[in-house]
Amino acid sequence: MPRLSFASFSVAAVRVAAAGVGVSLLLSGCQGGNPPGSPPSESSSTTASPTSGATGSPSPVGPSATTAPSGVYKPADAKGKAQNVPVPVMPELAKENSKAGLEAFIGYWYAQLNYSYESGETGTLRPLSAANCSWCTSLRESVEAAWQDGRWVTGAGIRTAAVEMDFDPARSSQVAIVQVIQEAVEIRNDDGSLYQDPTPATNSASRAEFEFTDERWIMVDLGLIR
Repeated sequence: MPRLSFASFSVAAVRVAAAGVGVSLLLSGCQGGNPPGSPPSESSSTTASPTSGATGSPSPVGPSATTAPSGVYKPADAKGKAQNVPVPVMPELAKENSKAGLEAFIGYWYAQLNYSYESGETGTLRPLSAANCSWCTSLRESVEAAWQDGRWVTGAGIRTAAVEMDFDPARSSQVAIVQVIQEAVEIRNDDGSLYQDPTPATNSASRAEFEFTDERWIMVDLGLIR
């Protein structure tokens, strides 16, 4: 069977040089992921305790509220897909051109990514990133590929643990260092069996760049700090 690239599926799978903001605090407890195209390794495993699915959204950077569909939420497992997954709602603060506003938007962006992993829906994630943000696109397309042919994802719960930035309102773009914790990613076939070996859990620091345009924030670049 064809193998989906875990290197393109995991948040912690691309590396960039740290630039534009101090990163010593976040990097002290974080481990990087694997370069694109390489298999998962033990070095990408986290020693933290990530939370799962929709319950993983709470974080120090401001969790997003959710709109719960009718019915009881049920996380995905080997027996079936997640059901009635709460949809993240953008907080009003995330619409402000301020440090607090950007922090709230970052929490919302990752909450939407978490929702995409769990539900297979990427429509709400797409407009939050620029078309030329290559890793944003790669993550979204990897989720879509994982959910093809009756497959679904278990695990993969993602949350932002900390954010650092040197916010300057005079700049047209802002850079943030985001500590991201993600559970092991499992892709299940339509019969519940594993499609391929799971991607190990990660605890990583990413460099993300944002612009405030047309009265809203948008992510324009994303990469893992080595």
